[in-house]
Amino acid sequence: MKQKSPSTKASPEPSSEAALITGASSGIGLHLAREFARHGHPVILVAPVQAELEDLAARIRADFEVPAHAIAVDLREEDAVENIYAKLTEIGLLPGILVNNAGLGRRGRFWEIPLVEDISMIRLNIEAVIRLTKRTLPVLLERGHGRILNTASIAGFEPGPLLAVYHATKAFVLSWSESLATELADSPVSVTALCPGPVDTDFFPKADMIDTHAFQQAQVLSPQEVAEAGYKAVMEGERVVVPGAANKAMVFSRRVLPEAAQAKINEKLYGGTEPEARKRERGDIEAEAARSQEEQKTRG
Repeated sequence: MKQKSPSTKASPEPSSEAALITGASSGIGLHLAREFARHGHPVILVAPVQAELEDLAARIRADFEVPAHAIAVDLREEDAVENIYAKLTEIGLLPGILVNNAGLGRRGRFWEIPLVEDISMIRLNIEAVIRLTKRTLPVLLERGHGRILNTASIAGFEPGPLLAVYHATKAFVLSWSESLATELADSPVSVTALCPGPVDTDFFPKADMIDTHAFQQAQVLSPQEVAEAGYKAVMEGERVVVPGAANKAMVFSRRVLPEAAQAKINEKLYGGTEPEARKRERGDIEAEAARSQEEQKTRG
């Protein structure tokens, strides 16, 4: 349960709060953008490619009749956050909700992955989150209301051989989010950590993980399901949300399994499967969820 202190400023209706969403051009970020828009929020979409964002913004405006703005930046660049705020000033809109969702991973033995790739991951998964929150949080506090949603991962709860740096970045995001939530407990700003397990997104092909047990054989959620859980959690002020029963069980197992055992389990998950055991392609689960949503609309 989030705690709030009395504020002299009137809070807006929740659905009128604009949401700034990073990593919005695909996967969880794209469906978070659609989920916020579906509930009436103006959305500010952030990702590196302008054309992709403009296309998504146009579809959101058409589907949900809410304002949607595209800001193309590479969050790994030092001036990215100031460029975002310059654009926000230009369009005359500041976010009431910050969604730090952008992230990337890379599978491989630590010593075999080029240092530049590790640093790139740290800059996007950690540094960009800190920079954008450091810039946005004072605005939320001054306005007397606000919400922050950080996409962490169940990876943040345990070590991850073959994804060592990625797990470490998500452990940072999770720990920092929980600490920040405590610091803000008596303020009008809430912080939520979204901790999904495997999700059918571009993370897997980009991290060279389509052939892994984690993608081919584990419970893989649709990004739509994760986005729904994230939206509900941030609007209710939850501190940590773990979508999916199997993921909740995995997080709980940390309390009883030694870290060495957890590491071994993850090492196996990140190992490759035989070709005949590969039954999934990127997008299968996301597409099935989209079809299910369309059928529900038709029936409704």
